Amino acid sequence: MKLVSSLRSRLHRHYTRAILSRHNIANININANQRHEPRQIENSLGETENMSGDAITLCKQGRLTEALNIFCSTDCPDFYSYSSILQTCVNRKALAEGKLIHAHIIQREFRADTYLGTKLVILYCTCGILVDGRRVLDTLSERNVVSWTAMIAAYARYGFVQEALALFHQMQQTGIRPDRFAFASVLPACADLGALEIGKELHDDIVRNGFHSDMFVGNALVDMYGKCGCVHDARKVFNKMPERDVVSWTAIICGYAQNGGFDESLKLFRQMQCTNVRPNAVTVAGILSACSNLVALKQGKEVHKYIIRSGFQSDAFMGGALVDMYAKCGIIEYSYKVFDRISENDVVSWTAMIVGYAMHGYGNEAVQLFDKMQHSGTQPDHVTFLGVLSACCHAGLVENGLKYFDQMRKTYGIIPAIEHYCCIVDLLGRSGHLSEVQEFINKMPIEPNAAIWASLLGACRIHLNIELAEGAAERLFEMEPTNSAHYLLLSNIYSAAGQWDHKRKVRKLMKGKQVTKRPGWSWIEVNNKVHAFKVKDRSHPQTQEIYAELEKLSVQMEEAGYVPKTNFVLHDEED
Repeated sequence: MKLVSSLRSRLHRHYTRAILSRHNIANININANQRHEPRQIENSLGETENMSGDAITLCKQGRLTEALNIFCSTDCPDFYSYSSILQTCVNRKALAEGKLIHAHIIQREFRADTYLGTKLVILYCTCGILVDGRRVLDTLSERNVVSWTAMIAAYARYGFVQEALALFHQMQQTGIRPDRFAFASVLPACADLGALEIGKELHDDIVRNGFHSDMFVGNALVDMYGKCGCVHDARKVFNKMPERDVVSWTAIICGYAQNGGFDESLKLFRQMQCTNVRPNAVTVAGILSACSNLVALKQGKEVHKYIIRSGFQSDAFMGGALVDMYAKCGIIEYSYKVFDRISENDVVSWTAMIVGYAMHGYGNEAVQLFDKMQHSGTQPDHVTFLGVLSACCHAGLVENGLKYFDQMRKTYGIIPAIEHYCCIVDLLGRSGHLSEVQEFINKMPIEPNAAIWASLLGACRIHLNIELAEGAAERLFEMEPTNSAHYLLLSNIYSAAGQWDHKRKVRKLMKGKQVTKRPGWSWIEVNNKVHAFKVKDRSHPQTQEIYAELEKLSVQMEEAGYVPKTNFVLHDEED
């Protein structure tokens, strides 16, 4: 169960990262900053004389090659010529052509002022060449807030969060006052770093500078607080925003989904639909994550209908979210139907289907799909491997599991995490290779955690290996002294082996440490309402009907020849 729970949580984080990579506040802000930048600069410029009209017209039409030919033949290109063709390079991410213009500026000894220098910074950063962007920034004789912000936003956008924060601080030290775009660009760095205190300090600065009502800044604050786990603060900012767009709604919906507020995510999505703001693919993916974790099938189907009406269905990212939702809601057949209709699957959709098969016990199907994924040219990631290893574990496919574990490092260069090692321990243990398990654990390059020893203890229960069980239990008692499951498991191993004295000692140890067994809970959704139950629970208003139905099912199971394996049940009865 721990392995399945880990698999679910890892996949959820996998999707959260994918969702937030599309809902990238830094990306949104750098684009907005580009639209804002010309107005700010043009106010300080006078009329220019020698404009290359033909080249500028071609740039506006997107005919970059023709514009470049005319431009290079011009003896004295003016400011607007350079500006227009550089902007076209930025729009089309034309790095090679942009480098030619940069070289042209240097060769003609044209004074690349703050505006053109900023254009070059944006060009290199848009094309992912941050080193060259920073080099241009550092060589500018004068830098304004737009120059700094372009580089800060790029650092945040590409995950260089420490550099983004350091550059923002450096900008402040030069005496430049951050504008709304600068604040909105640096906040994503705080979000990705989990730097809540820095984010709060920036929030105070935003209020003092009068930018707290700005939508771009508000979106970044909601995103920052959500990612830092302070969803209540995110909601306060959201509620005070005078204007909200799709990014605002998506940030708060994803914020609640990330922090376990799945019910509130659904409520907000319904509220959003009552406004004039239309959800986008990222919003819908976030709400599907909430449906998945609530096992809210009806709501998930409603979202699916919305996806079809909105034309998102063929998108691999959206398809993967649907595959995950149906798998978690227990309808694996629907998962595969959605998966099969995706026009071009990516690593997220492949992973969702493989993990879905693994969670439902379809080991062979998961392995076949993983092999098909590799043949398609899609490179698996660490979550994909976690899914296929889990599938091998439950299906007893030892050779396949060991082969895939070996492929992680040798073929794909992925360093196994503790969860991957846990899969192998579980795989070898379930299949009875207990000596190999012990050797594998001893050779692990990372310290075994409680999940590793719990997997070994579970294997000892299956194969009644007392000696290994005692060693694993001893480690677990040290790591998790209040976890009753470990004591009960060892106690039941002793019971199965007929070692009653040892069982009583374990029980006495539990009492001495005041360890009690927490009741397990299960739940089911009926007519949009979630009903929760625990062992021997009689608090439900329909208790009599429920137990009567359970009695009928028990009779039918006996008549069908079912005999429960009670030796694997964790008994917690008193001696």
